[in-house]
Amino acid sequence: MNDIAHNLAQVREKISAAASRCGRASEEVTLLAVSKTKPASAVAEAINAGQRAFGENYVQEGVEKVRHFREAGTEGLTWHFIGPLQSNKSRLVAEHFDWCHTVDRLRIATRLSEQRPPHLPPLNVLIQVNISDEASKSGVSLAEVDALADAIVELKGVTLRGLMAIPAPESDYVRQFAVAGQMAVAFTRLKARYPTVDTLSLGMSDDMDAAIAAGSTMVRIGTAIFGVRDYTKK
Repeated sequence: MNDIAHNLAQVREKISAAASRCGRASEEVTLLAVSKTKPASAVAEAINAGQRAFGENYVQEGVEKVRHFREAGTEGLTWHFIGPLQSNKSRLVAEHFDWCHTVDRLRIATRLSEQRPPHLPPLNVLIQVNISDEASKSGVSLAEVDALADAIVELKGVTLRGLMAIPAPESDYVRQFAVAGQMAVAFTRLKARYPTVDTLSLGMSDDMDAAIAAGSTMVRIGTAIFGVRDYTKK
């Protein structure tokens, strides 16, 4: 077993254990392998180990990987854009990705909807919430979620699937769980309003246990799978 396959197995075991501790099935939590800055060869190793969902933070790099595996005839993959999205890059995301986790304003959602090719199914989108109210991060406040959701569900080229957040780093489990719980409440409320909502993208390596306990349905794990990133090569 190579390093990436071994790492994936360990991460899956941790997800299963975290889910079991809070009475959930591991199948309720999707593992999103964050492959930013990593070469296609590393993604291929993960694919060979059974991984099918990948997250990319940089538009052009992500598009190149999507194209690479589509041209290779690799089927069954889902590609998630999880980085900040500028208006001038929205077309590339609309044309190549299956999901966008970082919708934080109607203008971006509208552009994604209009630019989604008609032969493709609607782009799955998540509303990004700035749950820790950090000036350095994108996202709407919890109070703004409902209004943005109401507008997004009227768009034809996208499907609202739920919420995403990147909480501020916090080492204390109790505080991690408290923040994750706020997201879970907002997610439950949104899910009750719209039948397409089924995804709470929340939790990374350091806060995954608390996120799963609170109700996350998708965790985003990168370094623990692929190793330390080299940002000089992105």
